[in-house]
Amino acid sequence: MTAEEAKIRIIDLTAEINRHNYQYYVLSQPLISDYEFDMLLEELSRLEKEFPELISPDSPTQRIGADLTKEFVQVRHKYPMLSLGNTYSEEEIADFDNRVRKLLVNEDPEYICELKFDGVAIGLTYRNGKLVQAVTRGDGTQGDDVTVNVKTIKSIPLNLFGDYPEEFEIRGEIFMPRSSFDMLNAEREEIGLQLFANPRNAASGSLKMQDPAEVAKRSLDCYLYFMLGEKLPADNHYQCMLKAKEWGIKTSPYMARCHSLEEIFSFINIWNTGRKELPFDIDGIVIKVNSYRQQELLGYTAKSPRWAIAYKFKAERVSTPLISVDYQVGRTGTVTPVANLKPVFLAGTTVKRASLHNADVIKKLDLHEGDHVFVEKGGEIIPKVISADPEHRAAGAKEITFITHCPECGTPLRREENLAAWYCPNETGCPPQIKGRLEHFISRKAMNIDSLGEGKIELLYDKGLVHNVSDLYDLTYEQLLGLEKIYEAEEGQKERKISFREKTVENILKGIEQSISTPFERVLYALGIRFVGETVAKKLAFHFGNIDSLHHAGFDELKEVEEIGEKIAGSVVEYFNNPDNLIIINRLRDKGIQFQTEGSGQVIVEDKLGGKTFVISGVFQNFSRDQLREMIEKYGGKNTGSVTGKTDYLLAGEGMGPAKLKKATDLGVKIISVEDLLGMINSSIQEFTLF
Repeated sequence: MTAEEAKIRIIDLTAEINRHNYQYYVLSQPLISDYEFDMLLEELSRLEKEFPELISPDSPTQRIGADLTKEFVQVRHKYPMLSLGNTYSEEEIADFDNRVRKLLVNEDPEYICELKFDGVAIGLTYRNGKLVQAVTRGDGTQGDDVTVNVKTIKSIPLNLFGDYPEEFEIRGEIFMPRSSFDMLNAEREEIGLQLFANPRNAASGSLKMQDPAEVAKRSLDCYLYFMLGEKLPADNHYQCMLKAKEWGIKTSPYMARCHSLEEIFSFINIWNTGRKELPFDIDGIVIKVNSYRQQELLGYTAKSPRWAIAYKFKAERVSTPLISVDYQVGRTGTVTPVANLKPVFLAGTTVKRASLHNADVIKKLDLHEGDHVFVEKGGEIIPKVISADPEHRAAGAKEITFITHCPECGTPLRREENLAAWYCPNETGCPPQIKGRLEHFISRKAMNIDSLGEGKIELLYDKGLVHNVSDLYDLTYEQLLGLEKIYEAEEGQKERKISFREKTVENILKGIEQSISTPFERVLYALGIRFVGETVAKKLAFHFGNIDSLHHAGFDELKEVEEIGEKIAGSVVEYFNNPDNLIIINRLRDKGIQFQTEGSGQVIVEDKLGGKTFVISGVFQNFSRDQLREMIEKYGGKNTGSVTGKTDYLLAGEGMGPAKLKKATDLGVKIISVEDLLGMINSSIQEFTLF
């Protein structure tokens, strides 16, 4: 395929993928299967790798391809982003309606009622149909430019279609669905990180992360609900939102036009109950005057518009006795306290248990044995203890303090500096840690031995057949055939039985055999090193290339790797200092497990870079660092992560690391730009078409 043919195909693919994104994320009416969509995206990605000069910043592949953002630039809002006044009663809504009618003088207002999403306010600017800027609320006058991170949110279109204005701003709320929030907190709890208090905090924290690729994994979503600009398509809010939807923008489907207080109260009551069925959090209802002309007549106070108000729901809270506190041990040893409660009905379900998260939470709540505690549902889903009720506390009740020894193996607990969680350091002898690491090892994103799921690992451990991950590769047909265990049923559930019959055993052994070819980066993640998640494992694997180089890397050398801080570096060093872990690695190596990268697989098209060594640092306008690395390898260069005396060039972008810059200067390493690199590859930079 020629460059011109590739350019035409890339344009067609981009348009088609954007259309399917709109159908899926905005209309919820997919026209093709996930597989067919992935094939389109894969074809686009393949063409862009083959012709990197044709990559557009607006390409669907660039949603998660941007580089690190060291700090966010403050941007002044073109239109102040004011907050709404809050109300908690129907009487206050009636007062609001009276004020509106009095100021309008003989005009009847039409109100629009919408859900008040519990997320992070955002303002998006579109120019000529392209998303050019995304800014947070900040102090209402200026906010942070988070455009790079917002582009990872698939429900936000990068390009519009239809008869949109030349330039306009549309505002809305970025939020984290409850399912994503639950998964995120479960992962953080497992490795001992501070939990997010609610989905709103999680969305806010995610939006301000420095790595857009990590933001993309948080599964953020967005509804847009307010348009601003000089030439809007209609004279009222409702019609503008309908037009925005036609352009490909995800507007809120949860809105209604109301002409009386009775209709407003009906909408509020419907969603006060219905919010429990939503997959995301709302904390109230927004009531706004529909007509833009009437909005101008009503005007603003110093802090908020006079034409809109927010009705806030009250969180449902109940009091119930605390029976006891249990302590659960995760795969990385993190100990999580759980409150056992006298069953109580709350927000549609009976609650018996609630997480207390960590020792700091227990201390803050000042819990005593036999206390009555107030319980709410975080996000209307997750039960959490809000406070104790001292009025019901028995005289002389003993204070509940966090345990000092592991409840499973009796090992003294440790607490790392700057972390909220206590953990058991007995990695090789604590049963829940052993079983947890085995289950992590076989999981889909690790070794992907799905035939060992559904409780089979627990059975193998209970029967004494596996004590660590390397034992899996010694299992035989004779050992497995006929294994069986019946698990006692919990209250309200049926008993569970696991049996290893012929087909089951064959599938298990086949899955184990196939896992031997798992790439090194996934093997490294599967080892379950504390704080080494999927992304960190990839960075370490590709930086060091093999397990031996990683093993012998010192603390300071590890910290030179992008995104590796003291906590992760210390954990990696500690892991390799444990001789038991080295024995496991050697056993796995003997079985053929992959402990080195296979390389990028990049075919050298032309050796224009002559084996020169490059280090890439900073943020680049039209390329991600991965794309630049592939380009360098494609034309015969080499990539490394650290500046040394053997480095030929430091490819510098905006906000590059000062330490790398200083080291390059001290060593006399030549510092170049992307334009310089393109000039080395091509006789003329103009051959590259960046559109």
